[in-house]
Amino acid sequence: MTTSELRQRVALNPVPDASNGLSTTESYPPKKNDALSHPSGRVKYGRFVAFLRALSVGIYFFTGCIVIHATQLLGSPLYYIDREHYYAYMSLCKASFGLLTTTMTHWWAPTVIRISGDASVADQLSLTPDGRVECYTNVRQMHGHIYIILKESIKYIPILGLGCVFHGFIFMSRKMSVDQPRLAHRLGKLKATRTSPEGKSYRSPMWLLLFPEGTNISDNGREKSAAWAAKMGLKDPAHMMLPRSTGMFFCLNELKGTVDYVYDCTVAYEGVPRGRYGENYFSLSSTYFQGRPPKSVNFYWRRFPIADIPLDSAEEFDAWLRERWYEKDALMEQYICTGRFPENVTGIKGHLETEVRTRYWWEFVKIFVMLGAFGLILNVLVKMFHLLAQET
Repeated sequence: MTTSELRQRVALNPVPDASNGLSTTESYPPKKNDALSHPSGRVKYGRFVAFLRALSVGIYFFTGCIVIHATQLLGSPLYYIDREHYYAYMSLCKASFGLLTTTMTHWWAPTVIRISGDASVADQLSLTPDGRVECYTNVRQMHGHIYIILKESIKYIPILGLGCVFHGFIFMSRKMSVDQPRLAHRLGKLKATRTSPEGKSYRSPMWLLLFPEGTNISDNGREKSAAWAAKMGLKDPAHMMLPRSTGMFFCLNELKGTVDYVYDCTVAYEGVPRGRYGENYFSLSSTYFQGRPPKSVNFYWRRFPIADIPLDSAEEFDAWLRERWYEKDALMEQYICTGRFPENVTGIKGHLETEVRTRYWWEFVKIFVMLGAFGLILNVLVKMFHLLAQET
């Protein structure tokens, strides 16, 4: 299959949740109101202002979630009428949730985003004149086409869980005997060939987000990973958890021939001391309410052609994936020692720096547009009904 036939499809992304930063002599656990105990310094807002911020964040987020979920429910009958229009409709809802989280972070927790990568992504990223980072043409406007593999318990969270179901996210029980049929079914839908009104065959664009570690990195997670490495006689990485290869091996084999690349991203939060993790510091309260977001979030990108990945043997793939994680561990060590990931090898000089924000300040209004349109249509229909009732 040629690249042109793949249209805008993009391969799945194994993204770790590594969150180490600069080595310091900070005390642990963090002490309240102690500037040295938190990478972002002292609490910026007092209790009353923090309460008002929490209230405003909560109102905005939950109002947005309810509006998006109501929009999903109103459009759900499309599933039984026209599947193509249903998936297109839900992609708009998914894009709305992306706008919700983006504007929430921009307004209440602004932070610097610093991006670099190796030679494989040197021509994939650029800065726009207004300071935003832009991917190459074929992956623009992709926030409505993201699919995430999540643990099954998330499905049962009120509103958010059903919203994820509507978004087409994939839920895993962590038992391959149960998960394999689910994955095969969902991945089959994602790689399905469709026909345009003009009679041309195409595949819908897609990002599949996958966390091979299976959970967030933490003290407990690192201990389990180290114990497993010791049991299997493997090298234990200093900053990462060893990945689980079974699920990713299955996904790549299912998608083989319909995607070109696997994109890998290593993430680090500025100022987190050696041996600690971002979740210890950047909680919802600290980040959004107290005004202590990360000073910077750093991303290092790589991509690997599917054709170069050993997918004929589970054992060979396991070894290949593990080597990539040792490389990521070395990247984290460099970040801890220098405060920076390596600069881009070619193309872009230095690191790209930007912030989490929308293109236009008013874009958050799009979240409410679809529900507002339903309201207007319903209002017109009610008025027409009353007029007809009066005439009869």
